[in-house]
Amino acid sequence: METKPPIPLAVLVGIQTQDVDDVAHEASLEELGRLVKTLGYEVVGTVSQKREGTGAALLLGSGKLAELAALTGGTGVVGSMAPQAKSKARQRFEGAAIADSAEPGLGATRKPEFVIIDHELSPSQIRNLERATGAQVLDRTGVIVEIFHRHANTREAKLQVEMARLKYVAPRMRESSAGGGRQQGPGTGESTLDLDRRKIRDRLSELKDQLEAVQRDSDQRRSARRDQLRVALVGYTNAGKSSLMRALTGSHVLVEDKLFATLDTTVRTLQPETRPRVLVSDTVGFIKQLPHDLVASFRSTLAEALEASLLLYVVDASDPTYEAQLEVSRSVLREIGADAVPSRLVLNKLDRVDTAGRAALMEKHPDAILLSAHAPADVSALRDTIIAFFEAAMVEDVLVLPYAKQGLIGAVYESARVLFEEYDETGRVLRVRGQPGAIARLRRSLAAR
Repeated sequence: METKPPIPLAVLVGIQTQDVDDVAHEASLEELGRLVKTLGYEVVGTVSQKREGTGAALLLGSGKLAELAALTGGTGVVGSMAPQAKSKARQRFEGAAIADSAEPGLGATRKPEFVIIDHELSPSQIRNLERATGAQVLDRTGVIVEIFHRHANTREAKLQVEMARLKYVAPRMRESSAGGGRQQGPGTGESTLDLDRRKIRDRLSELKDQLEAVQRDSDQRRSARRDQLRVALVGYTNAGKSSLMRALTGSHVLVEDKLFATLDTTVRTLQPETRPRVLVSDTVGFIKQLPHDLVASFRSTLAEALEASLLLYVVDASDPTYEAQLEVSRSVLREIGADAVPSRLVLNKLDRVDTAGRAALMEKHPDAILLSAHAPADVSALRDTIIAFFEAAMVEDVLVLPYAKQGLIGAVYESARVLFEEYDETGRVLRVRGQPGAIARLRRSLAAR
């Protein structure tokens, strides 16, 4: 009988600087714990310290470092004789999984194999902490990149994540060389480290070409949807976007209580279906300190938001740090220019908020839509709000479809709502209601020879 390897154990480490209050600090560590859980690790301890910054060589003071080392079984010091943990940079580049070094059968006596830092670290900080703790050290960026790597499903997402992953690994490969050695044959005189970096550069160039080809196809699909009404759900990871998407469209999109359960953009039709149709897009979630390379890589995925007619900022209203999360979402969308798109704030998960909390939310955000994605009446009201938004911009017009062009009737019904139709000697006369741009395009099609 095959036995499963034990779940890797991890200790979280957080630094609370003067500009971070207790609530935000605790929320950040809790979020990091959920990220680590999404990776499949178990959190068995937390070490936290108030410090002026995160730039110290060992991040922590000597006392807290000793406390951390006691948990992991390390020496607590960085000496030349201390064993240096092998860097995972090369393993990541070569596609190897993060290894679980624990021995089976140790049970509760197992020491944590991972130290997870709630900040972005320099390569030297990671090396120092690995020497002091004897554990594998991952910073927040490394955890997020690893989660994206595991959750990417479509070809576009996989290419985007691999590019971001290699950009994260490349500067950290300096610590994996340990002197390197020289290659023989072609490229003689090139160290192992230099060779690996050149391989990464070549691979990045190859990935860039592949991604551009895939994105051209995505652009064509988005262009084909140009005439349709489009709503994009945007917001912090785990705010309930996928649950809301499922409720609005009746689709079977993935709904999991995990961070970054959705990486690939999903497009479905608003149900019950309207004329003209409304398309709803579910986009990748955001998170604080989201690595810049991941934002850049997912720029085309976020183009669904940029090209939407309406953005719905979905927020977990039950989270005490929801306002900071909302600002993260707005900041990322500002970066790609989507802040110019009309938007509405949707305060979700209202079923987890008490009466006093709801009253406070309504007072603070009088224009927001308060709902629970699990309440059909709330979802129906949101659907009515979406339809009303598009209706406000619609106009009525009369189109004449000549008998020789009856093949265009499908395009008319697809792009507008037909209110009335009759026939005369010139053809089919239709009174329609739709977006001005869609009706103008229909007129051009009817006028073309």
